[in-house]
Amino acid sequence: MLTHINFHRILWAITGVLTLAAAAIGLGNPRIYDHIVSEELIPGAYSQDLLSAAAALGLLYLALTSHADRQKHQIVALGLLGYLFYAYGIYVIERAYNGLYLVYMAIFTLAFWSLVYAGAYLRRDLPQPALIKTFRRVSASGAILQPLIFYPLWIGMLLPLMRTGEQIDSLYSIFVLDLCFVMPAFLILSVLTYRNHGTGLLLLPAAYVLGFTLIFSLAVGELVKPMFNATLVPAAFWPALALSLLFLVLGILHLSKLQVGAVTGSRLEGALGPVPDAQ
Repeated sequence: MLTHINFHRILWAITGVLTLAAAAIGLGNPRIYDHIVSEELIPGAYSQDLLSAAAALGLLYLALTSHADRQKHQIVALGLLGYLFYAYGIYVIERAYNGLYLVYMAIFTLAFWSLVYAGAYLRRDLPQPALIKTFRRVSASGAILQPLIFYPLWIGMLLPLMRTGEQIDSLYSIFVLDLCFVMPAFLILSVLTYRNHGTGLLLLPAAYVLGFTLIFSLAVGELVKPMFNATLVPAAFWPALALSLLFLVLGILHLSKLQVGAVTGSRLEGALGPVPDAQ
C-alpha cells in the first residue's frame, strides 16, 4: 500500500519509542499532571497513558514486522498514528507544560507528518481493493455514526460559549481536534467507502482503529477513577464502551473482508478510483 516502506517504519519506530517513554513516565508518576490538569481529569490522563503505551507497543511491533506485502499491517499503523496525533494533540493544545511537553510536541508532530507522508506515498500500481457490497455499506454506515453523534453534541456546547464569549480552561482541544480533523475524516472516508473508492476502502479501517482507541480510553478512564478516589459514572462508562466496541468490530470486519492486491510491476491507471461493486 505504501511506497518507501522502510522510511515509514523508521518514523513509526521513533514515534513509538517516544510515546512509550512519555506514557511510561505518566503511568509511573501521575503527579506529573498536577497543576496542569484539573484533579477530576487525572484519571483520564492516566487512561490515556495506558492506551498510548499500548498503541506505542503496537506501533513498534508494526515497525519491525511490516513489509510492502503486509498492507493490512500498514493500515493499522496509520490508525495508531491517528490516535497518537489526537492524544498528544490534546496535551499540546491544552498547554500541558510539564517536563515532557517537548516530547508531547515531538510525538504530535511525528504522528501528523507520518500520516501526511503516508498519504503522499500511497501506491498507485496496485489493483483496486475490494470489499463485498454488504460489508462496504455496513462499514460506511458505521463510520458516519461518529459525525452524527459528535457534530451536534460539540456544536451544541460551543454555541453558548460563542454567545457569551466565555473561554473555558480545559478540554477545548477536543472541539478543535474533533470538529476540524476527526469528524471530517470519518465523514469523507464514509462517503468514499460507500462509493467504492479505493482510498476509502483502504483508510476507513485506520479511522476505526483511531475511533476505538480514543473512545475506549474514555471507558478506561471511568474504570480507573477509584484509583484516584473518584466514583465511576455508569452513564459515562457504558456508552463509551459500547461505541468503542462497535468501532472495534467494524474495523475487524472491514479489514478481514478487505481484498488488497499484491505488488505488481505495472501501473494501473486510476488504481485508487471507483470501480464496479465487488460481489
